[in-house]
Amino acid sequence: MLEWFRRSRRPVGRILTLRSRGDHGDAVRVDFAELAPDVDTFLGQAAYLQLGFFETLSELIAQTPELDRKEALARAAGAALRKHQELVALIRDRGDDPTALMLPFREPLDAFRTATHGVRPPETMLSVRLIAGMLDDFYLSLAASYGETGRRVGRILSADDDREAIAQVLADIIRSDAEWASLLAMWGRRIVADTLLVASAALRPTRLEAADQKRVEPVFTHLLAAHAQRMESLGLEA
Repeated sequence: MLEWFRRSRRPVGRILTLRSRGDHGDAVRVDFAELAPDVDTFLGQAAYLQLGFFETLSELIAQTPELDRKEALARAAGAALRKHQELVALIRDRGDDPTALMLPFREPLDAFRTATHGVRPPETMLSVRLIAGMLDDFYLSLAASYGETGRRVGRILSADDDREAIAQVLADIIRSDAEWASLLAMWGRRIVADTLLVASAALRPTRLEAADQKRVEPVFTHLLAAHAQRMESLGLEA
C-alpha cells in the first residue's frame, strides 16, 4: 500500500473525477463485492468515524478562543454528530446493537485520531477537513456493495457536512501569517498516507493480491485527486 502511495502521490495523465454528492452509485465503477467488508463491519466503522470527527471538533471548540471560529467548528461538529446518530439509527433498524458493532474499531480508530491530532489547533482543523473528506468519499464508494442499506448510508454521508466553514477559518489563518502555509502544507502531506492506510484496512482483512490492487487503485487515485483539490483550495501544495 505504501509503495503504491509513493508511486501515486503525483498522478500523471487523466485524473478521474469523484462522483457528485447526489449520486449514491458506484463512484468509480470498481467491483468491491469481493473486497468490501461485511455490512456490520462497514456500518460499525462508518458510525465510529463520525463519532470521532464529532469528538475532535468538540475538543477544538474548547481550545479556540474566537467566538466566530467556535461557531464554525460547532456547525461542523453538529453535522458529524447528526451523521453518527443517523448511522446508529440505521444499525438499530437492522436489529443490531450499535455499541457492539463500533467497539472493535474504537482502539485502532482512536489511535489513528490521536496520531493525526496536531500540536496546534489549526493542524487538527486541517486534519478534520482532509481526513473526513477522504474517508467520507471512500465509504461512499464502498456503499454501493450493500444494496438498500448502502444507499441509505450514501444519503447520510452525502448530507451537508458544514466543513466549508472550517476551510474558511483555515484560509483566514493562512492569510494572517505566511508561515502557516508552509506548516499546514507539510502537515497535510504527512497525514494523507495514514488516512489511505485506514481506508485500505477497511477492506476485507486479507492481503491484497496484485489483481485486487489494480481494482482498487482507481479509488485511491480519486481520493488523492480530491485531497489535492482540498489542499489547493486553501492555497496549500499537496
